[in-house]
Amino acid sequence: MPDYKINLPNFYLVVKGNSQNYSSPTRGGSQKSVPLRNRIEHAETLLKAFEKAIEDYQQQKSLREPELAIGKPGIYLEFQLPKSELEAVEKLEDKRKQIELLAVGSSEDADETVSATVFVPETALDFFSSKIEDYRDEETKKGNPKNEPLIARLEDISLGTVSALFTDNFALFPSESQEVWWEVWLRYGCRESFQHIAQILDIRVTEHSITFPEREVVLALTSVTTLSRIINNNGLIAELRLAKDSPSMFLNIEQEEQDSWVDELANRTIVASNTNLAVCLLDGGVTREHPLIKPALASEDLLTCHPNGGVKDTQGGHGTHMAGIALYGYLDHALATSSKVYLTHRLESVKILPDQGKNDPKLYGAITKEAVSRAEVSNPKRQRVICMPVTSEIHNDTGQNNTGVPSSWSAAVDQICFEFQRLMVIPVGNIRGNIMLSEYPDRNDLNPAENPSQAWNALVVGAYTDKVNIVDPKYAKWQTIAPAGDLSPRSRTSLLWTDLWPIRPDVTFEGGNLATDNVDSPGMDIDDLQLLTTYYQPNVRKFNLFGDTSAATALCSYMAARIWAKHPEYWSETVRALIVHSAEWTDAMRSNLPKKPSQSQKVSILLRRYGYGVPNLERALFSSKNDLTMICEDQLQPFHKEDSKVKTKEMNLHILPWPTQELEKLREAKVEMRVTLSYFIEPNPGERGWQNKHSYASYGLRLAVKRSTETLAAFRQRINKEARETEENVTSTVTPDIGWFLGPKTWTRGSIHSDIWEGTAAELAQKDSIGIYPVGGWWRYNSRWEGWNQTARYALIVSLRVVNDVEVDIYTPISNKIKQTVPINM
Repeated sequence: MPDYKINLPNFYLVVKGNSQNYSSPTRGGSQKSVPLRNRIEHAETLLKAFEKAIEDYQQQKSLREPELAIGKPGIYLEFQLPKSELEAVEKLEDKRKQIELLAVGSSEDADETVSATVFVPETALDFFSSKIEDYRDEETKKGNPKNEPLIARLEDISLGTVSALFTDNFALFPSESQEVWWEVWLRYGCRESFQHIAQILDIRVTEHSITFPEREVVLALTSVTTLSRIINNNGLIAELRLAKDSPSMFLNIEQEEQDSWVDELANRTIVASNTNLAVCLLDGGVTREHPLIKPALASEDLLTCHPNGGVKDTQGGHGTHMAGIALYGYLDHALATSSKVYLTHRLESVKILPDQGKNDPKLYGAITKEAVSRAEVSNPKRQRVICMPVTSEIHNDTGQNNTGVPSSWSAAVDQICFEFQRLMVIPVGNIRGNIMLSEYPDRNDLNPAENPSQAWNALVVGAYTDKVNIVDPKYAKWQTIAPAGDLSPRSRTSLLWTDLWPIRPDVTFEGGNLATDNVDSPGMDIDDLQLLTTYYQPNVRKFNLFGDTSAATALCSYMAARIWAKHPEYWSETVRALIVHSAEWTDAMRSNLPKKPSQSQKVSILLRRYGYGVPNLERALFSSKNDLTMICEDQLQPFHKEDSKVKTKEMNLHILPWPTQELEKLREAKVEMRVTLSYFIEPNPGERGWQNKHSYASYGLRLAVKRSTETLAAFRQRINKEARETEENVTSTVTPDIGWFLGPKTWTRGSIHSDIWEGTAAELAQKDSIGIYPVGGWWRYNSRWEGWNQTARYALIVSLRVVNDVEVDIYTPISNKIKQTVPINM
């Protein structure tokens, strides 16, 4: 299987350690006495238990699945020992026989006994029965039963199960079907085999692993039921633990210890001195005095729209909670490492919420524009991501439920993006009130996205969650509302919006989860299921828990800043496009659909519940030999005036540096092409006629991709025909291009369009051209505003991916072609 991970060279340390002679001290001490046993009875009891384990194993073996039966055949044996006799576990292993002690952990009767699990190859099945028989029948030279130090200390023997390999607190052991994140400790050299089985069983495994001298550890999302299938068929797994990514440990420690953690992180945090990049928070203020925030937030960058109220965080800490995540991302990860933490961006804070109460929602648009203007005037040359985690329950200016119709606030957001050419990141909004397990996710679908998330130009963020592990014993039997990889319980959707308006959210980021002890009881915020962040009163405590779409919006802003730190030359439209382009739906998202949905139903639910899925920073920044991304930033003039009539003016045709020969060699191999188009529209400042698709946006851009069966000339003719039919508002007579997952009908909503084409490499070899053309908007139909003479800029991103496990390099031929022609931004 080809491995095309991005590989950078390790640092080589020339100076080695000075070698000196060393002798270890000897140990003394007497041997502990063994439990008193009725020798014959104890041996017979253990022999019967062993024979039952072998009988169960033979039955299990007869049901083995050939595709999962990998590696040396053998049996997991679980031994029960009194806690007082734990020292005997080492005697269970015999390396000469390749009998390996795997896991020692708590048992169901954790107060009295421990469980030790051993893997025994089939070639050594008689090893333990022989030891027991020798204990029963033979004696040592000193007159003691043979093998007494081991056999006398054993209480029971049984066939090993998943629980036998579980070494965490047994009270946290999940139910059979519950999917949780596991630390899967593999026997050394078994990682590739496990990953192969994970593909067969659709187990989600993280890319990163840890290798120890005898173990390899991976994170896997699966259930006890699926893990049972694995250990019933092979001996790959040595130990199981719950993945512990819980912020509660930082929250529950005393203030003095919190201070120590914060000081330690602050001492190894380096803020880039030459950065001109910031995340600008429009919220209720930020507490600059927090030690983790102060180095990245200058006092002159604390601004407010409420001069009489000051700049401090007086809204219960929301702005300071946002700041910790927008600056560090996952703060608990930064605390847990010992490496240097490099902050590539700074913070700005503009307070838009008053010290007490709320702003009049109808003023939000004006306040938002004023806030951004203050930041721009304060530092006009700074590159900034504008993050506004504020939404309104009054969904639009008429007071009606939000169906996607623009409001004065959402129009103000669009205007800010267009006029300042800034990226704004805003949440889709949260469901308020109690949420029951029985209501999920129907209630999410019935609670429409809030104002101003109907803005066309902003990057609108929903929340999903991977947080399903509850490690606090107080909640050991509780169940999470959302399964791993699915929608966070409070995140809203746009399923009730009409198809005329944008798809919301655009993407989803981690927003935490809720848990309950009863299907009809309200879900509760549990520490283990939230995100760690900074607390707004650092003299009280340093950390706080945070979640929902606000936390997701902070993570999205962090990602946008990381992209800009790497490529400061990118346009705002490009960063927005890269985040969407890098997103993928999780397996949970794809599976949480009605039974046998039509393609249109599937597309509608996926897009309007999850947007384009969960973004990936590495995918946004890097390519590999068989999975590459091309970025193009360009512009065109959509309209011009001719004989007093405004008409469309131009389109752009992009001839891509395609690896035609390499793709044709792959023939029937499965490949993917993803295309994303991003641009900012100028909103119509009036409120009339928004039900007309040409009245709100200044213009629209559409993309067309050359088909494998048409010439370039035929492709150009088709684009003009499609554009003409769009303008005439008639049903297209052009045969649709097959292979697109979402379909061209979704390319007409909002101002960002993305889709994935799947087919064979031979088909893709000829799909080497993309056309970008304009469609009508108020720039054309309201000619008195003279928008017809303006240009429109856009970002176009195209990715190629070879899906099959085929060893191929499509990156180098593209690189060679680009060197021979005019460079494009990559």
